[in-house]
Amino acid sequence: MGGPQEQRTALLAHPDVPGEAVWHIAVDVRLSAADLTCRYTLFGELARVRLPGARTGRRADGLWQHTCFEAFVSGDDDPGYFEFNFSPGLDWAAYRFSGYRDGMAPANLAQAPGLSVHRAAERLELSATVHLSGLAPLARARRLRLALATVVEEDSGRLSYWALRHAPGNPDFHHPDSFTLELSAP
Repeated sequence: MGGPQEQRTALLAHPDVPGEAVWHIAVDVRLSAADLTCRYTLFGELARVRLPGARTGRRADGLWQHTCFEAFVSGDDDPGYFEFNFSPGLDWAAYRFSGYRDGMAPANLAQAPGLSVHRAAERLELSATVHLSGLAPLARARRLRLALATVVEEDSGRLSYWALRHAPGNPDFHHPDSFTLELSAP
């Protein structure tokens, strides 16, 4: 049995809506036997980025309409996938899809994601740990495929969209071509 799988990658701005306040977004991903951890690091003019105030760390819908970090995760060759949204205000959301944008339902998690946020002058770091117990399609998978993304709301209200890979057309983090990061189960 191997140890945790780790990978570092960068997100790319959507060419049609790149935004102006963010320079770079990096993501470190770690998969262990029990957890998937994504650490997003946003570099930019944070004074120009709208960040929600601290919340209660509860499940909430519509987080993607503001600054939000996201992970879309599928196990093996399953056409279904999970969507996880992580707010810098510590609220979160989790959904299960049976196929591309189909069959959306709240995902039943055994434990809420563990979130932490750290802010510096020109850097915002959000770490999110999803506990895989209770998510059988992910917990028993030999391989996970991920689409990582971020929505950034600027002080003007303008949204920019960041992802590992953008499909042609409007921003669409759910698109099958977005699932480009693969990690093998430890």
